[in-house]
Amino acid sequence: MANINYSFATLDAWKFARELRKDFSEFAKSLPASEKHQLIDQITRASRSVTANIAEGQGRYHFQENIRFCRQARGSLFELIDHLTVAVDENYINQEKFDEFVGKVLFVVKVLNGYIKFLKDQKLNDKISEPDGPYLTQNHNQSTKADKPNQLNQPNQPNQHNLPNQPIP
Repeated sequence: MANINYSFATLDAWKFARELRKDFSEFAKSLPASEKHQLIDQITRASRSVTANIAEGQGRYHFQENIRFCRQARGSLFELIDHLTVAVDENYINQEKFDEFVGKVLFVVKVLNGYIKFLKDQKLNDKISEPDGPYLTQNHNQSTKADKPNQLNQPNQPNQHNLPNQPIP
C-alpha cells in the first residue's frame, strides 16, 4: 500500500483504530452467513466509523468540531463492545476471545481519550486574551474628536506615546 500522507494518518488514535478495524474485519468474516445483514454489517459499519470519524474530525477547522467527531468515534468503539456481547450470547465467540477484543477496543478508547484531552487543551490555549488596561490607538489621547476636531485627522501628527506610526489593523 502507498504511504498515507494525510494529517489524520499520523495520529496514533487513527493508526490504532485502523489496526482494530482490520481485526474486526477478519472477525466479521468468521461469523455465520446468516449474520450477513445483521451482526456482520453492524460490526463492519461501527469499526469503519471509528477511523472515518477520526479522519473527518481532523479535517474540521475548529477544535470543538474535531472533538465532536472523536466523541462519535468513541461511541462507535463502545458499540463494537456491544456487538461482541451479542457474539458471545449467540456462541459465535468464547469469553476469552471476547476479552481479547474488548481489551483492544479499550486500548483504542484510552488513546482516543488522550487525543480528545490534547484537543481540549489546545482549545483552551488558543483562546484570545486581552491585556488589562485601556485600548490604545495610534493617536491616543484623553480627549475626544469633538474636543479637538483636527487632531485625529492629521496624518503627520507627532507620535506622543512611542506607538508605531502605522495603521492599526
